[in-house]
Amino acid sequence: MPLADSSKAEVGDFVLAIGNPFALSHTVTSGIISALGRSDGSNDSYQDFIQTDAPINPGNSGGALVNLQGQLVGVNTAIFSGSGGNIGIGFAIPSNMVKAVMTQLVQYGEVKRGMLGVQLANQFTPDIAQSLGLENAKGALVSEVVEDGAADKAGIKAGDVITSINGRTIGSASELRNSIGILRIGEKVEIGLLREGKPRRVTAVIGERAATDADTATQIHPAFEGATFANADGGAGVLVQTVAANSPAAQAGLRANDVILGIGRDRISNLDQLRTAVKNANAFAITIQRGRSRLVFPIG
Repeated sequence: MPLADSSKAEVGDFVLAIGNPFALSHTVTSGIISALGRSDGSNDSYQDFIQTDAPINPGNSGGALVNLQGQLVGVNTAIFSGSGGNIGIGFAIPSNMVKAVMTQLVQYGEVKRGMLGVQLANQFTPDIAQSLGLENAKGALVSEVVEDGAADKAGIKAGDVITSINGRTIGSASELRNSIGILRIGEKVEIGLLREGKPRRVTAVIGERAATDADTATQIHPAFEGATFANADGGAGVLVQTVAANSPAAQAGLRANDVILGIGRDRISNLDQLRTAVKNANAFAITIQRGRSRLVFPIG
């Protein structure tokens, strides 16, 4: 099926949803695009859903959202419902995002998100804009620039407001995050920004997302997702630096400031030993030091 340019989709466009709702194969429903750029408000998430009132029910996920030219404009993925059935609010992943993910899966075998190397303010309200002398400005406020990242090399500074990417207007931090996240690593991007009320243009080369401590924990074992680790001083084990609430690591029983001393019968002195000890293990006993107490409990 030919792919539409989802950036050209507009609210009010007629669309058809094709799928398998409630195991009723080859079902087609119709409606319009109700809204664009929807997300659940999560920070650092890549969500840019097309909202539609074309009836979507369980079983429609993965089905096509098609425009009147027979082009794929989105892939149906979720509904908002109190009952589990359709109430006229469905969501589809835009075709441009689908294409970017597909291309990366073919090329790399995984999705490698492009990174600009900035931290963004979650809110950029008219009051904040006015306090910076940028009345009526819209965009994404840069709160921090990662040293030696793509933005730093391009000359972007904290306090800048990014207003466009490759000529496309940016209205919020989530729009910028989505626009950068679908670009290929190494791709050049033209960035429009405001600095002290004056417009500027810079060129950045999209970088690869650097591994973080949280990534390291997840790579060691899925049960550690949500935790950050570091080697304890003097080879005394692995320090649990942070644990996100309700994460798999928290549910497993880990807490911030725990020190991992052992896995099964193996003594653990550093991250490398921890990685080796849990490699290919579905379940294991873990020994930790918590304050003055030593605890042993199962994980997995």
